[in-house]
This record gives sequence, structure tokens and C-alpha cells, in this order.
Amino acid sequence: MPKSGFVVMIGRSNVGKSTLLNALVGSKIAITTPKPQTTRLPIQGIVTRKEGQMVFIDTPGVLKGARDSLSKKLGQMAKASLNQVDVIAYIVDPTREIGDEEREVMRLIEPMTQPKILVINKTDLDRIPYIDFYRDLGEKFTAIVEVSALRGTHVGKLIQTIFDYLPEGEPYYPEDQLTNVPNKFWLSEIIREKLFLRLRQEVPYTTHVEVEDVDERENGMIYIKATIYTTEERYKRMIIGAKGQGIKEIGQSVRHELELAMDAKVFLDLTVDVDAHWMQRFE
Repeated sequence: MPKSGFVVMIGRSNVGKSTLLNALVGSKIAITTPKPQTTRLPIQGIVTRKEGQMVFIDTPGVLKGARDSLSKKLGQMAKASLNQVDVIAYIVDPTREIGDEEREVMRLIEPMTQPKILVINKTDLDRIPYIDFYRDLGEKFTAIVEVSALRGTHVGKLIQTIFDYLPEGEPYYPEDQLTNVPNKFWLSEIIREKLFLRLRQEVPYTTHVEVEDVDERENGMIYIKATIYTTEERYKRMIIGAKGQGIKEIGQSVRHELELAMDAKVFLDLTVDVDAHWMQRFE
């Protein structure tokens, strides 16, 4: 009898959950940036093997003491994702000491009765000063796996360990499906990733992208119309850049990645607008 089940990936902000999700699935389905809390909604990545199928849920990072409405909503989403899952994968970063955010995550998962796997990420780095502190937490978990999401080290071992604790059951998704993410959402995430990578700390993480139209033209070109929303006029000017250079570079980077992924020419119609109330859509 094959196994199948849902695996929630939880951890504090910026521990590499999205990078690990991409490594597990073997394809880019979640954006990865150095900016914390870039994951907005729980994203499902699907891994199907001869042993069965596991569905990973990548949650927003937990930020202790967050006060703005978006951060609070993201934290609530992370907590809600713990319900009705079969395995909990707790991702930690051994280059950072255990702090308030880490204790908040441990407090969330402590009462859960599902198998809990401690996943120590970033073990490829030369300096991982706090790894022994996390190893000492081992007695609180069903299993420990040390991985490098960036290099793919021991990702296969993690998959096998999770399969050991999944219940028997039929697959939830077709064998060739890698994610539940709608195409427009995936496209908007790619644009948002390139925006953050170019502007780093200059633009707040509250910047939002909506894809309004995706159309395949007669010549085989993919037409994509999208709008970047930000909360203030000054951020709009920052994104557009001097003489439009900023938005041009973002568009070029997005087109390059999408053309590789889609194996087709892409025309990206990208605009920037100010909407101080877009965060209310998450409420």
C-alpha cells in the first residue's frame, strides 16, 4: 500500500524553507530572496515516488512581535497550516542563535501530536556556530536530518525519513503535478522575487504583484500583463528608477527566467501603481 500525506514546513523567518521546498520538489515553485517573509501564502509542493506521495506546505516565516497587519496575518496563516497535517518539518538555521522567534515556533509545535522532524539547514556553510545547540534539541523530535537546501545535500534522506512517518493512502494529486499554485500566482511570485533581489532593503516587503492577463499570441509569444503595487509614491519612484532603468532591469530579469521555464518568447507588460490599501485583501 502506498503512503501519502501532508507535510507542513515551519520555521522562523529566513531559514531557507522556500529554497528547501524547491530542492525537494526538484523545480522552482517558491520564490527565494534574502528578504524575510517573502512567502505570502502557504504554497504546496508535491513529491511523488514509488513509495507514495507527500504534499509539502511552505508557510510564511514566523516573526515574533510583528505589529503590522500583514505580518500578523502571515503569522496566523503559519499557525493555521499546522492543522490536519501528517508530519511537521521544523526548519532551523544553525548560523543564528536560538532567540524569541525560534522559541515562538517551538511553542507552536510543542502540543502537536504528529511526528516532528527537526531539519537543520545550511550545513554547507563554513561557519555554523550554533549547530550543537540545535542538535541538543533532538530528544524533543521524532527524527533529525541535517541538510543543505542550497546544494541539495541529504535532501533525498529527508524525503525518505518523511516517508517513514507518513500514513498509508492513495495520492492526492496526479503523478506529474508538482504544485497546487495557479499559473498567475506563480508568475506574480517570480516578478516579486526579481523586484526584491534588485532593490534589496530599499523597498518594503509590503510590495505586491498582481498578474491581470496571460495570453499566448498567434506567433507563439506569451503576453503577460502585471502590475506592481506599493503603498507610497516614493516607493513607486524607487521601483521605476531613474529614466525607467529600474523597472526595465526587473522586466529583463523576469523575461529571462520565464523564457527559460516556458521555452517561449515572453512579452512582459509591467506597470507600477500606488495602492495604500492593497493589504486589506489579505484580511
